[in-house]
Amino acid sequence: MKSAVHSLLVLLQVCSVELFASGRSSGGGGGGEQVWPVPYKRVDSRPDVDPFCQALYPFCPAGDPDGQIPVMSDTDTISIFRLQTPVWEFKYGNVLGRLHVMHDAIGFASSKTGRNFTMEWYELFQLGNCTFPHEREGLSAPFWCNQGAACFYGGIDDLHWKQNGTLEKIGEISGATFNELADWVQEDNRTGVFYETWAVKSSPGENATTWFESYDCSQFVHRAYKKLLELGAQLFSQTPTKYTKIYLYSAEPLYLGDDAIFQQTSTKDLATDIRWFYHLFRSHQTKGEMFQSLLEAVEKIVLEKTFYFYYNYQYWKLPMKYPYLNITYEEIAFP
Repeated sequence: MKSAVHSLLVLLQVCSVELFASGRSSGGGGGGEQVWPVPYKRVDSRPDVDPFCQALYPFCPAGDPDGQIPVMSDTDTISIFRLQTPVWEFKYGNVLGRLHVMHDAIGFASSKTGRNFTMEWYELFQLGNCTFPHEREGLSAPFWCNQGAACFYGGIDDLHWKQNGTLEKIGEISGATFNELADWVQEDNRTGVFYETWAVKSSPGENATTWFESYDCSQFVHRAYKKLLELGAQLFSQTPTKYTKIYLYSAEPLYLGDDAIFQQTSTKDLATDIRWFYHLFRSHQTKGEMFQSLLEAVEKIVLEKTFYFYYNYQYWKLPMKYPYLNITYEEIAFP
């Protein structure tokens, strides 16, 4: 229980800085045998962003406004770099690095032009808004600001990535291969638009069942590595390839439904309980309110063994199991 409380407290501290800057299948309800992990649902095109959703810091300020990636000469040689730094390193230095809360990206360098580039995928409205919803006047259902997107911009900030993290060359590709990767990035970014903080498993053990995968910065990096390997790249790291994972531990999840839960009289009590659960993680709490919310969240998650989980526009009930929640920093090899 002590570990679960510590992990929840760390996550609340990370999220509380910016949750909250704002003033949203496969899997359930479709009949048939349930597939685990529930496949992440892609879309045909990126939906518009509701003006209600606001970022504390602007998304990708140095990148192309339309998300364009420059075309490289086919005969160029492009170096690939593994990049990692503590979350919010620019503001707090290595504080979150000591807790192994890390952000991941990929760097590129052109041998012909000498230009460097950074590519990363992260939240449009910071982590808090992707992890918990808002209570919005006039809406019965929780309101989500949970989009994530790719950001590509010129330069690699060596100090930012090396001081408390990692900047390591892991391979080379041709300019032609880079251009193929760029096409893949555009398609991935257009169809995979929702950030998912949590991974959900049955236990911490090696043979555990994974109920849901996270969809975050490190997952984008691994998808990009996989695509590079498919395109013929060879990747090698001389240092451990460790990544931050935030796990919830649960018995088999129970599918509840979509936003219709909050519009039907038959599910009125369930809707009330879900709203109350997310109310514990609401924005703009005082320190006293946050402490009280933490106690009530621990009671709900640890004692009542309940966590309401949102994935693919759908709600699930997680029957929580010890150790309930954990932030890990585990080695994951190249795909």
